[in-house]
Amino acid sequence: MSDFSIARQKMVDGQVRPSDVTDSRIIDSMLAIPREMFVPEAKRPLAYLDLDIDVSEGGSAKRFLLRPAVTAKMLQAAGIGETDSVLVVGCASGYLAAVAAHLARRVTATECDSALAARAKSNLAALALGNVSVKTAPVPDGDSIDAPFDAILLNGMAEVAPENLYRQLKEGGRLVGAFAMAGTQRAMVVTASHGDFGYRALFDTTIPVLPGLERPPAFVF
Repeated sequence: MSDFSIARQKMVDGQVRPSDVTDSRIIDSMLAIPREMFVPEAKRPLAYLDLDIDVSEGGSAKRFLLRPAVTAKMLQAAGIGETDSVLVVGCASGYLAAVAAHLARRVTATECDSALAARAKSNLAALALGNVSVKTAPVPDGDSIDAPFDAILLNGMAEVAPENLYRQLKEGGRLVGAFAMAGTQRAMVVTASHGDFGYRALFDTTIPVLPGLERPPAFVF
């Protein structure tokens, strides 16, 4: 067994399972996917630590691989079924999309940084995940062409409501992400129902903000 395989098992046993993640499909997926593939080579020793890892490598905006426990808890809250269509917004190097691809029928991933989107495509192709596609697009745009989706996952924090993404949910669809809009920072699930959207708090968390979903700067006299 390789050092990374051992680290992957320790990540699941020490970070994911203790975070009340009980969906065996998520656990199996995170055990199967080599997380080290999705970080720059120099940072691979950090791949399985309880960290948000910067994978942007000098891109125009900082982009991160989110902590394993946060990733797993968001996936569990999304309740992804094997026939579901899923959108991953701000996919960075593709890890969240790879895990979701093991759970869903089809996954579309968007990334605003074209170089990072190309790397995500390469990573996903290397794993022969034929049910996931990557598109270069601004975070707030989502993917209106393939919408509506059963589930949408935000790979980062939103400081403003991503209302355009809400409109890309199917009836009963779920958007899961972290929000910092009312003085608190917590993960939430937003459910589409009869033209309206219901919010349910999941857990407190602090993760990097997605580019395009930042709070507008306050006016200063």
